[in-house]
Formats: sequence, C-alpha cells, structure tokens
Amino acid sequence: MKTKQVPAIVMLTAGFVTCVISIMQHMEFGRFLKILLLVLICFYILGCVVKVILDKNFAPMQEEEEEQEQTEEGEETADGTEAAEDMENIKSDGDE
Repeated sequence: MKTKQVPAIVMLTAGFVTCVISIMQHMEFGRFLKILLLVLICFYILGCVVKVILDKNFAPMQEEEEEQEQTEEGEETADGTEAAEDMENIKSDGDE
C-alpha cells in the first residue's frame, strides 16, 4: 500500500478546515497564522504516526501478496515451458 502521501493529505486537510473556520470566525491575521502553523505541525506529526501504523499493519499482507505473485509467475513459466515442449514434439512428429 502506498502511504507516502498520508502525512501531507492529513496536514493539508487540517489546514483547510482551519482556514475555513478562521474565515467564518473573522479571526485576526496574526492569530490565524500562529494557529495555522501549530495545526499544520501537529497534524503532520499525526499523519506520520498514521503512516507508520499503516506500514506496520500492511507489511505482512504485502509480503503474502508478493509470495503469491512469485508462485503464480513460477506456475506460468512452468506452463509455458510445457506448452513449448508440446509444440516441439508435434513439430518433430510431423517431420518424420
């Protein structure tokens, strides 16, 4: 699972909500900037924590999927070689 964007998405969403609420409350600009900076930093850290948790929980699932893909690829190559051998046998039978 791709989790690289999670911290940025969480941070930007929180920043957007903060902006909307600040506009609705007619907040002073200096106070708004301080609050926005604090919110962005806190939610970036929170997003990083969420990313680490997701990576740890989905790592075993990714390993299982990779193993399944490798076994499927092994079966496909085995099937392909058998088909190629059958074609060679048919060609050699036809030549006789």
